[in-house]
Amino acid sequence: MTVTVLVPDDEGVAVLSEIPLVHAVRYEWGRPLPPEAAKAEVLVPAMDSAGDDIWSDLPNLKLVQLLTAGAEDWVGRVPDGVLLSTCRGAHGGSMAEWVVGVLLSMYRNLDVYAAAQRAGRWEQLPSDTLQGQRVLIVGAGDVGRQLRRRLEPFDVRCTMVGMSAREGVHGVDELPELLPHHDVVVMMVPLTSRTRGMVDADFLAAMRDGAVLVNAAQGPVVVTDALAAELVAGRLRAALDVTDPEPLPDGHPLWTAPGFVLTPHVAGAVRGVRRRAYLVAAAEIARYAGGELPGNLVRGEY
Repeated sequence: MTVTVLVPDDEGVAVLSEIPLVHAVRYEWGRPLPPEAAKAEVLVPAMDSAGDDIWSDLPNLKLVQLLTAGAEDWVGRVPDGVLLSTCRGAHGGSMAEWVVGVLLSMYRNLDVYAAAQRAGRWEQLPSDTLQGQRVLIVGAGDVGRQLRRRLEPFDVRCTMVGMSAREGVHGVDELPELLPHHDVVVMMVPLTSRTRGMVDADFLAAMRDGAVLVNAAQGPVVVTDALAAELVAGRLRAALDVTDPEPLPDGHPLWTAPGFVLTPHVAGAVRGVRRRAYLVAAAEIARYAGGELPGNLVRGEY
C-alpha cells in the first residue's frame, strides 16, 4: 500500500520519490494544500515553519517528519496519536565543526590577527592552544558525539554529560562537581523544561576562571544576563551561535562584551544541509512505510 507524503520543496520530492511505497506530493506551507492531503499519512514541514493551523486539512495524518534536529517548536502541537520524528544525524557534523572553528579562533587569537591584517599591522602575539584542553560536552546525543570525534584528534580531553548517567556519560546532576575542572563547556542539549535556563548564575559561577562557554544548542538554555555579567567582569569567555533574545537588540551588552564570539544562528547553515536532512528524513519515512517505527521518534519532550 502506497504512503502519501506531503513535501515542501522539489528537492524533497526528488529524494523521497526514490523510496518504494512512497508517493511524494509537493505543497507550499501557508497556502491551500493539494487534494492529496486528504489521504496523506506523512507531513514534512519546511525547515523554518511551525504552527498548528494545518491539522484539520490532514485527516489521515500519522507522522510529522521534521528536517531539523530540534523539535521544541512542535512538541505539544502535534495532534494526539500523530508520531513526531526529528532529523537527528543530519546536522551534527556541521554544528560540531562550528564549535571546533570558534574554539580554534579563540585559542589561537585569529580574530586579533584578522583585525591587525585589516589595519596593516604585522603583530605577533603569544596564543594558547587547543591541545590538552579539558572540554565538558553537555549533551551526549548525535551532535555531542560528533563534536567529541572532532576534538579528540587535537588531543583534547572530552567529558560527556547526558540528561541521565550511563556508561561513559555523566548525568547532569554531576555538573556542579564537573564544571570547575574543565576549560571549555559546550552546550548541545535540546530545549526542554529541564534545559531552559540551565546555564544560570550558579552554573557559570561554578566554571573555573578563564573558562569558555560555548552554546550551540538554543538561546534560552543560557540565562543571558548572567552570562553578560561574567563576560563584562572578564572572568569567563564565551562563543554563542544562539541567543535569548534572538536576534540581539541594538545596544545589548553582549555586542561589546570582551572575550566573546557571536555568530547569527548559522552553525548548521552550510551548503548541502537540505539534502543531508532529506536523506535522514527518507530513511525515517522508509521505516514507517515498511511498517516500522521511525528511529528518531520524540517521546515526551525528547
